[in-house]
Amino acid sequence: MLVSERIGQLFVETHAGRDRLEFTEYGGGDAWVVLLPAELLPRRMQQPLARVLAAQGFHVVTLDPLGHGRSDRPADPQAYSVTVFAEQVVALLDHLGASQAVVGGTSLGANTALETAAIAPDRVRGLILEAPILDNGVEAGILTFGPVLLTARFLPLAVSALRRVTRSVPRGIVPFWAGIALDTCNQRPGAVAALLHGMFFGRVAPSARERRRIDVPALVVGHPFDLLRPLADAEMLAGELPRATLLRARTALEWRLRPQRLDEAAVQLVAQCWRTPRRRRRAGS
Repeated sequence: MLVSERIGQLFVETHAGRDRLEFTEYGGGDAWVVLLPAELLPRRMQQPLARVLAAQGFHVVTLDPLGHGRSDRPADPQAYSVTVFAEQVVALLDHLGASQAVVGGTSLGANTALETAAIAPDRVRGLILEAPILDNGVEAGILTFGPVLLTARFLPLAVSALRRVTRSVPRGIVPFWAGIALDTCNQRPGAVAALLHGMFFGRVAPSARERRRIDVPALVVGHPFDLLRPLADAEMLAGELPRATLLRARTALEWRLRPQRLDEAAVQLVAQCWRTPRRRRRAGS
């Protein structure tokens, strides 16, 4: 089934000025879904799932948070944190005139979805959380992204050279996921250093106490044998969220290479969220 696709933009005010965010809409209607990419990846990584959900009648939006994809990339560490990204999701909903949405994402995108539910609970109808990074992924995150931060800070020409080489490859001649990898290499040294600095030293997820108060349906997908996004974090999160369902992926790449099973679970979760009336928050919660 073919669905309409439209690229849009919005502007958000920050302490440093006005920044532009880019997004893509799929389908239409009032049953909204917002999908967010993993750290440093473009929103296009969520295109396959967005198309599946839109074909089922949902209105899906994929967003490049600040520092990602085709959105602005300020070289200011204070511009980047999970809270700032969550505020951008709320700004997107305001821009679209959407009172509520199911919010989902992968890795950093999952953390941002959680944070959105924590700071704006009345705007989130449900959650799709693939491979969140919580307590068990901290050390692996430092080992993975620490060298990238140091390279961007002290060897910026290496990052710029990689960007020039990968930008010269036409995306139309390479497979979809190869194109995503090439787009991920399209980084500016100052911006990527600022983003990773913000991730290391800013808030990366709601606290366990806050997570236990997120009372919406949630699909938590855990990756086996993934050091950066350990299954233990997904299991812990599924135990904390009052209405979560844990689904273990067969491999860390199942949703990329053989997505049917996980796509079906996501469709069921979104359908459940929009079929069931939104619970009112308990007084004092």
